[in-house]
Amino acid sequence: MCLKNTFESLRGLKVTVMGLGLNGGGIEAARFFARRGAQVTATDLRPEEVLKPSIEALKDFPIRYVLGKHDPEDFKSADLVVKNPAVRPDSPFLRMAKRVETDISLFLAHFTGPILAVTGSKGKSTTVSAIHYGLLGVYPKARLGGNITVSPLSFLEDLEPETPVVLELSSWQLADLPDPRILKPKIAVITCILPDHQDRYPDMETYVRDKEIIYRSQSKEDATLLHYDDPYGRRFLTSTPGTPYAVSASPLPQAVRGAYLQEGKGFAVLPGGKEEILPEKVNLLGNHQKKNLLFAALALRLWGVPLEIIRKRLAEFPGVEHRLEYCGEIGGIRFYNDSAATVPEATAFGIESFTTPLRLITGGTDKNLDFTPLLPVIGKSRGIYLLEGTGTDKLKSLLDAAQIPYQGPYNSLDKAVREAYREAKAGETILFSPGCTSFGMFLNEFDRGRKFKEIVASLKVGRVG
Repeated sequence: MCLKNTFESLRGLKVTVMGLGLNGGGIEAARFFARRGAQVTATDLRPEEVLKPSIEALKDFPIRYVLGKHDPEDFKSADLVVKNPAVRPDSPFLRMAKRVETDISLFLAHFTGPILAVTGSKGKSTTVSAIHYGLLGVYPKARLGGNITVSPLSFLEDLEPETPVVLELSSWQLADLPDPRILKPKIAVITCILPDHQDRYPDMETYVRDKEIIYRSQSKEDATLLHYDDPYGRRFLTSTPGTPYAVSASPLPQAVRGAYLQEGKGFAVLPGGKEEILPEKVNLLGNHQKKNLLFAALALRLWGVPLEIIRKRLAEFPGVEHRLEYCGEIGGIRFYNDSAATVPEATAFGIESFTTPLRLITGGTDKNLDFTPLLPVIGKSRGIYLLEGTGTDKLKSLLDAAQIPYQGPYNSLDKAVREAYREAKAGETILFSPGCTSFGMFLNEFDRGRKFKEIVASLKVGRVG
């Protein structure tokens, strides 16, 4: 039985979608309600010219737009306000609303089937994508949504009651749940915890508490997978009401169940014994990405997917866009797009993923983060090319103090890529790994990664350089 006939009560409902955005959530919420006869207003502080792709995607629906501003009356008169995760929870407009939901909370209110949910600071998208890719080997109707830019509202009415759904959930999406008890994943995964979004959170503890929402309503019959290699992960080991399983880059203590890496191989230790759970060869670069695959493999094994299918599917898994994504080779110079590296630690992981000589393009807008984790590895680069931004200003001070040379800051990505390409030699790698957020020069990290790939494509046909 599908859910197609369960939304009759939405006809005539006054709905305000706050934050139309460019990455699917606001678009799908607006489409979801407009298709069912609700009176939909989409409002966003950004102007029409920026939001044109989203408006074009909704051209077939009678949606009213209020752009470049918010009108208080749209919040006071609405039966329901659907909040985009990027909207700060302390917005005064939200306080005017009778009821506030998100696309995630609406989805969870209507779908009561099995959910595998993933959060963390880094590695979420690769982990959820690998879990979904593995599930498709057994459950061809399994779906993937959430923070990975696919709103689960887009496939809600097509789901069968027992279809497994994999959700990537950011700390903001978790904190926005009106009632956290609505989320009770059969498997909850928390990848590594690193300092992030400290421009929005008062401290790390508040940020981590939002991450913990993912397992708070679990029971002992549910599984919680955590990252044993950071102190927060070890805290989750004892605080989750679910059954905990650890993932580590090295063998686990004897009393701890889970999965670990050893000499490049991935093993799981479960009540049934020890087994090699990862394939010998994978398509992803870096130990950190192999650890993400290990999270996925362990989640799939706990879900009951046969070992041979896990190994086969993860051997084929192609990776995720903007995560150490190979963009091609020109004259023996290889290009990689790591635009999803939005914290300094992620850029450090990216640098350490390569053995070839490296030229690094990095920098951007600060999120009140510490850039010292980059210092032990950034000097390995043959060239460092900085993009303008408040985060770059902090990084420059560290590089100057350590007497590590760099070029820039450049006021455009095109200039930085062009200079790195001009100086690179055959056998070298150009890595775009910002370690910062993207605001200012780009719409978001996805726009930033796409721009990099467009520049590389133009280099291939000789239009740049």
